[in-house]
Amino acid sequence: MGEIAMKSKMLLFVTAFITAFSVAQNTDEFFKKTDAFLQKYVKDGRVNYEAIKENSAELETILTSTNNITVDKSDAATYQAFWINIYNLSVIKGIVENYPVKSPLDIKGFFDKTKHSVGGKKITLNDIEHKLLRGQFNDARFHFVLVCAGLGCPPIIAKAYLPSTLDAQLETQTKIALNSDDFIKVNARKKRVQLSEIMKWYKEDFTQNGNEIDFINQYRKEKIPTTSKISYYPYNWNLNSTK
Repeated sequence: MGEIAMKSKMLLFVTAFITAFSVAQNTDEFFKKTDAFLQKYVKDGRVNYEAIKENSAELETILTSTNNITVDKSDAATYQAFWINIYNLSVIKGIVENYPVKSPLDIKGFFDKTKHSVGGKKITLNDIEHKLLRGQFNDARFHFVLVCAGLGCPPIIAKAYLPSTLDAQLETQTKIALNSDDFIKVNARKKRVQLSEIMKWYKEDFTQNGNEIDFINQYRKEKIPTTSKISYYPYNWNLNSTK
């Protein structure tokens, strides 16, 4: 290999290393600030929107910083953690911008029309959920960590999702939801089970290897009889604000 070719190869290697190091630094800072923000404003699955509105610049700064970060889906854990956090923070931002409000559905186009400048893109909440996450990865557990600001959603946690702990966090939040009487309503005597409408809206995600009960029983301590009759209870869109 000639000297010029060797230098060129070395330059490409160094550039790639510097780029990867820079991205890691930026994502680490994003995760750190997101974690601190959620610890400050989230408690028992509810968000203090009123307090955030009084200091909205804090959230705006975190989300604006994501436009300097590019995460490739080949680094699946970082990519997923990055966009899950962005989704949850963008939901909070959308509520805060319209606060006080009783429900995200009171805000026209909240999920499918309003575009957020995040992650170097200008996208809707639905784009993040359906195109960047569900559209790229086959993991039904996303539904238990993406929080839509309604009480019917699984609860938001007071910490950031991190690449190093993401799988464990996805597993934990899925187990919490599917073992909760607030999410799964079982009538063992009548062999009936009422499920959140999440499992109706995204049925294809939960029935790839059986029916919804088969999926649920992977995570349930008290298994549901597979012969139980399934129905769905109305989704609670009331805002998940602090009491």
